[in-house]
Amino acid sequence: MTPHIVQLAIGPMQNFAYLLADLQHHVAAVIDPGWEAEQLHRAATGIACTVTQILLTHTHFDHMDAVTALQELTHAPVFVHETERFRVNTAGPCHALHDGQQFQIGTLSVEVLHTPGHSPGGVSFLTANTCFTGDTLFVDGCGRVDLPGSDPHAMFRSLRRLAALPAGTIIYPGHDYGPTPTSTIGAQKERNPYLRAETEAEFFHNRVE
Repeated sequence: MTPHIVQLAIGPMQNFAYLLADLQHHVAAVIDPGWEAEQLHRAATGIACTVTQILLTHTHFDHMDAVTALQELTHAPVFVHETERFRVNTAGPCHALHDGQQFQIGTLSVEVLHTPGHSPGGVSFLTANTCFTGDTLFVDGCGRVDLPGSDPHAMFRSLRRLAALPAGTIIYPGHDYGPTPTSTIGAQKERNPYLRAETEAEFFHNRVE
């Protein structure tokens, strides 16, 4: 089934939050509610969907500070990578994710890709030909690796993993930092200097071997 995606610009730091919805079954997940819980709830209501999950790509404040308020409105459980589960303080249910795990949003199948580097528990959410890349991969950029818990070597491996996705995979980043709000893996391998550098390093590594 084709997912219905609503991209929402929220907060003062050029964040994107998302609704990932199964319109046929009227359910949706909210990805990265860093700000404006009521706006996110209204957006779900506007497409006649109940919020059944709250998904976090990582636990920096600008991606999760509206979790408690959104849980009060929706009673939806939170899902976050096991490495950063301890950073989520909420009265509602919170479940740990692990690499390769699959779960459903209605009839939509979503796979968890552990993509650390920007943070230890960074994840990307892959469904159909779509990947929500959080602060790992931006349009024409990538996340910072000079923060507490960041790891440039892990980021390199995560970018390599994302570069291996099909070229037509649409990426939805965690911030509006690029010339367009979305892109594809194929386009990013051509013009994103970080993804291009990773791809070229892989090419020369294979030539040497």
